[in-house]
Amino acid sequence: MSFIDLPADVVSDAARSGAALPQVTLPSCVPALVPAYRKRLTTLHDVCRVRMYDDSITDGKEFLRRVEGADLAVIAGFHIADDVLRRMAGRVRCLVFSGTGIASFVNVPLARELGVTLCNAEHYGDASVAEHAVALLFEIARRVGRQNASLHAGDWFDEGGMLQLEGLTIGLAGFGGVGQAVARIADGLGMRVKVWCRHPDPALLARYRAESVPTLADLFASSDVVSLHLALNEATRGMIGPRELDLLRPGSILINTARAELIAPGALVERLSCGDVQAGVDVYDHEPLAPDDPILALGNVVATPHTAWKTARALDNVAAQNAETIRAFYAGAPEHVVA
Repeated sequence: MSFIDLPADVVSDAARSGAALPQVTLPSCVPALVPAYRKRLTTLHDVCRVRMYDDSITDGKEFLRRVEGADLAVIAGFHIADDVLRRMAGRVRCLVFSGTGIASFVNVPLARELGVTLCNAEHYGDASVAEHAVALLFEIARRVGRQNASLHAGDWFDEGGMLQLEGLTIGLAGFGGVGQAVARIADGLGMRVKVWCRHPDPALLARYRAESVPTLADLFASSDVVSLHLALNEATRGMIGPRELDLLRPGSILINTARAELIAPGALVERLSCGDVQAGVDVYDHEPLAPDDPILALGNVVATPHTAWKTARALDNVAAQNAETIRAFYAGAPEHVVA
């Protein structure tokens, strides 16, 4: 555990005048983000004092102890329970999150009710997540990892039946930054692109030669590959259930690099247990994933540990954007406000 302190040779005008700078605290940090936050948060010496803890915690009491005296907290992977949120409200005015979908980490309606400003990070890793989604798809289609492991074990991999993606239909549930990035790659591979979203933009669809479908059910029923790119909120939580999953055709593939909670609890494992579809998954209901989680017992799943966003560029982008969000908040013009 360590702190970032105000550099001794840099003193802001506010400090010279005797005005107290507000305290910004990063109380817990996923290891991959530590270097980027060290680099980016130190640029805020003119608007705030920064305290950064470079370890990752899960205990609510320790979290509250660490944010004592903070006016703003940066949240990097910590799940804030409702009782913790209530206890910090009135003291911590703003929470800045190191991601886009913050509903997995905090009760957004409760924060709104308590008057806590919530800010997220947007589009920092669209390309990174899209590339990971396609990487999962390629692994399922071409089994590169299995072939590599087989050869290293001294066995000559001689399985047939691998998939050629050209000519297949990929259905994108959600068409924001990540969905569009996947569409661009899929179009380049010669795949047909279908899209379901609440407000289809004809110009965007035309850019990626994509076809809009009227319902989520239509997307699942008509696609060889379904890739999820929806934001998690009150409307989308659990919106994909047994009905939608049962529409997947035998031999089809589901990719989820968005949020596990988009799918009703238990529904994905139940559908995959039938053995006639495959999935590439990077997000889970409980993280880190338990060794005995039933999804790991399925041979038709390629699973990665929520790493789609963890490229060097995306990590730096999110830390830089968080720093600018903090600066904007103290300039009286908050950016990326969710609630």
